[in-house]
Amino acid sequence: MSDQLAYLLDPILPLKIQEELYKLRKWEASSTSTLGTIHNGLSGMEELYKCLDDLLSLQSTQQAISHHQHEKWVEELLDESVSLLDVCCNTRDVISQFKENVGDLQSALRRRKGDLCIESSINNYIRSRKKMNKDAKKLLAAMKKMDNKAGASPLLDQNHQLSTVIRVLRDVNAMSISIFQSLVLFLSTPVLKSKPSRWSLVSKFMQKGVVSCEEKHENVEELENIDIALSKISSDRADLETMQIAHKGLGTLEVSIEGLDNGLECMFRDLIKTRASLLNIISH
Repeated sequence: MSDQLAYLLDPILPLKIQEELYKLRKWEASSTSTLGTIHNGLSGMEELYKCLDDLLSLQSTQQAISHHQHEKWVEELLDESVSLLDVCCNTRDVISQFKENVGDLQSALRRRKGDLCIESSINNYIRSRKKMNKDAKKLLAAMKKMDNKAGASPLLDQNHQLSTVIRVLRDVNAMSISIFQSLVLFLSTPVLKSKPSRWSLVSKFMQKGVVSCEEKHENVEELENIDIALSKISSDRADLETMQIAHKGLGTLEVSIEGLDNGLECMFRDLIKTRASLLNIISH
């Protein structure tokens, strides 16, 4: 068993938190960053944060943290909680705006009020996609910075229980970043066929801004098919089947984004609750 996972089996942790961390590590290793898998990851994070709340509610945990509340790692965890909330809020803003543009375009296609109305909605949709790419670069840069700073303070002279709690908190934060990163990458650019490290993929995206055609993953077809159909509609080459493809694709995308939006809302509440718990512990 690796040192990285050995602490997960420590008996002071509830069995449930061990299971949820293990499942999310498997998700992180195998996820292809589709809207469906990202939604599953958000659901897993909801369960993990429930377990974390139980851990922070334990009297032994609260005593261990409160006795070391002036150490640097406490400040780091609180700073990370603020950064995670910022990333979550900004990601929700991007999702919300995109969802609005998808809904407007779908309504325009359904009503068929005229070429000008449809063309305007298509242009708004395209602009929203371009804006997401710009916003994504900022979000990915912020997450990269957080990832580099995470766990900077060594755990010196800590008892075993406290060290375990700190590492769990750090792992939950790291997994949160991974979830946000997967979501932003999917909405910004097609997924690579190869399996590079997560941050090498981010670096490639940050440098190029786009991913080459050869690197597109089959799971981005739901976005590609919509783009192809909209291109035909804009150039007056759309038949009934093309209109149906665009309308159906947008409907599916809207439902998926709604699910992600709800998942992000739950995660935002969990992040708030975790930060409040930490603040309450160190204030006593």
